[in-house]
Amino acid sequence: MEWIQQLVNGVSLGSIYALIALGYTMVYGIIKLINFAHGDVFMLGAFIGFYAIARWDMHFIPALILAMILCAVIGVIIERVAYKRLRNATRIAALITAIGVSLLIEYTVIFFRGASPEAYPTVIENSKIEILGAQISVQAIIILVISLVLMLLLQFIVHQTKIGKAMRAVSHDADAARLMGINVDNTISATFAIGSALAGAAGVIFGIYYTRIEPLMGVLPGLKAFVAAVLGGIGIIPGAMVGGLLLGVVETVVSALGYSLWRDAAAFVILILILILRPAGIFGKNAREKV
Repeated sequence: MEWIQQLVNGVSLGSIYALIALGYTMVYGIIKLINFAHGDVFMLGAFIGFYAIARWDMHFIPALILAMILCAVIGVIIERVAYKRLRNATRIAALITAIGVSLLIEYTVIFFRGASPEAYPTVIENSKIEILGAQISVQAIIILVISLVLMLLLQFIVHQTKIGKAMRAVSHDADAARLMGINVDNTISATFAIGSALAGAAGVIFGIYYTRIEPLMGVLPGLKAFVAAVLGGIGIIPGAMVGGLLLGVVETVVSALGYSLWRDAAAFVILILILILRPAGIFGKNAREKV
């Protein structure tokens, strides 16, 4: 029953990618920007959780909530300072700015604390339980449950709350939303806040799962989450969730088959295949765009 164990591990890893991918896809859906600084917000969330648990003796859930709140604030600051003035600029200008913000965050953290990695404290005992003859990690199950709760909460916010309706309206047509009395600037900031909060939660969960964090840790998971967003259909929230879960399962299967050195490459092979075979992603629809 090893396949059940590998499937649970893959879905747990994929749920981390999905949480990060949601930030990419929400921001792209609203302002058509690929926010490459998003992976570094994930890194900041991991460090906030680390200091909250290791230095301030907080329990796991309060540390997770603190990381989400602070990352939400950081996301809004990034949007207001770096991106707000570029809404009518060319996409390449916004993209270069996003890369610049990413490097600024990474090397600011290195400047203040150095580049040495930190060992995440153990907050969830990594015991095993037997399910259908397979030894499943309790840690993996808890991570999966927390991630699913956050994804369901996001779905509730998007579909059942006033800010969620505003986000969907701005995504569809920002000018028409503005004419209907929606504050577009505040809606965009709220989108960055929610996406960054999910990235912060993913950072804490990642630290617990892998037990090692460092200032450049956001680069590869951030790129993989971007692949997950493209796989599901960039700009489509359910697509980011499904894409992240699929990517996690694929990586775990590749490792289980004995090709662990290829697990990172698998994500980018998937990206190439998706761009060739179905550029709009699993849930996306091909649409003509005037240029």
